[in-house]
Amino acid sequence: MKNVNLYGLKVFHYVAYMESFTRAAEILFISQPAVTMQVRKLEEELEVKLLEPRGRGVVLTPAGQDIAKIARRLVGIDRDVRRYTAKFKSGEVGKVMIAATYLPANYLLPAVLAESKQLYASLELELITATADKACQLLLNYDVDIAVIGGGAVDQKGLKKRVIRRDPLWFIVPKEHPLADKTVPLRELLKLPFIVREEGCSMREELFALCRANGLQLPDIGIQMSGLNETIRTVMSGYGAILASAMEVMDYVAQGKVARVRVNEAAGLTNQIAVYLREDGDLTPAVDKFYQRICSNDVQQSGQ
Repeated sequence: MKNVNLYGLKVFHYVAYMESFTRAAEILFISQPAVTMQVRKLEEELEVKLLEPRGRGVVLTPAGQDIAKIARRLVGIDRDVRRYTAKFKSGEVGKVMIAATYLPANYLLPAVLAESKQLYASLELELITATADKACQLLLNYDVDIAVIGGGAVDQKGLKKRVIRRDPLWFIVPKEHPLADKTVPLRELLKLPFIVREEGCSMREELFALCRANGLQLPDIGIQMSGLNETIRTVMSGYGAILASAMEVMDYVAQGKVARVRVNEAAGLTNQIAVYLREDGDLTPAVDKFYQRICSNDVQQSGQ
């Protein structure tokens, strides 16, 4: 048997449902002769009589009744496909894979992820927290759709970058420290022991670069830590000073758990956060809409 003409089956469904060639033609926006031709052609292909005339309308044969049930499922599938396609094109469904460094993964993206799911519950979202190098590699290898990198994001071959925020860098000390809430020269602050992250960390490099730019010796490293939370809690416990992105520490400052020290030499120092896409990649509607949502507050400051 030849493949069934699915369009003819769809036309037959409406004729069977309306019990009229004329009304089926009106629903399908085609002529009545075209409806009649499709049904007759379907009967010839199936070698089964589907309809019989009755008065001004038609009735289903026994075979027609059973095939009409199958045709109803086909029309339902057709409707589901069209609904899904419309949602896919609008970005309401699909999958978005994001790789991000610690700062945007913890302080920038959660709100965007929550908003996206609240708007489109069927949207699949997955966030991977990684180093900057790993995030870029995942993007280049097509393992993720978007990379969001903080801490002096750099240009990467094969990727295009869009800076979405420049977050101020703050010096933080224990809340009871004599320098708390004061403005002091960098030289004065560098008398304190500093808690720094591991080698290669952007905040460590920013601190050291600031010292060199002002012709000052590097600070004494009191403790080296690999985690931000441990670093902040050590300051909360009364030891050392740190340089951190404002987004990471502003809540602790607002709650009075640590204090900020303003340094004139560091005015304008920021932590650049950027979104990366593949240069040659086409975005699905869901990925494009998520990307636009991330970039909706372009290059905004989170605090001064």
